[in-house]
Amino acid sequence: MNYASRPRATGLRAEASLTDPLWVTYRWMTLGLALTGLVALAVSSSPTALELLLGNRIVFYGLLFAQLGLVFGFNAAARRASTPVVALMFFLYAALTGITFSTLFLVYTSASIGGVFFITAGAFAGLSAVGLFTKADLGAIGRFAIFALVGLIVASVVNVFLQSSALQWLVSVVGVLIFGALTAYDTQKLKQLFAAGDAHANMPLVGALTLYLDFVNMFLFMLQLFGGRRRD
Repeated sequence: MNYASRPRATGLRAEASLTDPLWVTYRWMTLGLALTGLVALAVSSSPTALELLLGNRIVFYGLLFAQLGLVFGFNAAARRASTPVVALMFFLYAALTGITFSTLFLVYTSASIGGVFFITAGAFAGLSAVGLFTKADLGAIGRFAIFALVGLIVASVVNVFLQSSALQWLVSVVGVLIFGALTAYDTQKLKQLFAAGDAHANMPLVGALTLYLDFVNMFLFMLQLFGGRRRD
């Protein structure tokens, strides 16, 4: 299915249509986040699962490499594979993220994780609305955010060795700003892509993964800033 062949209404009605590919993208993303949360809760409540995850470095790092492999192979697969296969890859990535996120419950209180999640959801919704409705071109902001992301990764790696709390705080603040900017930019880019009719059939799933990554990374950096740490 090519979205160029879809009849498109005009104005806000088109943007609010439940069959619009951008809103299909949001639904996929929401399902992915829901799966991540459910898996994280399930694993965190199982001592056996946590022991397997944390007691064996091969398992933990194997999960991380599997996530990286899925992300890097996702776009290429999306152009060739069927929608059920691509959806399976997306949900597999979301489930693997949930497994690794289960360790957050060992560091932060459940209440603070829930609170930061809803704060992130509100920020994401507002920033995504900016990308959806603004008339300004966010291309320059998006390109700067991508460039800044490289510096953020370098600073994070450096701080693994320095263990500086001040640098970690700065990295977290900048991380929130970068992924906030990317949320607005990616939303606008997807909107323009769908409007131009250039999207392939699985583009809503590609967009869902993009926005999902924006959300979870913004959530992680916000959690570092505002999350309440466990005392036991």
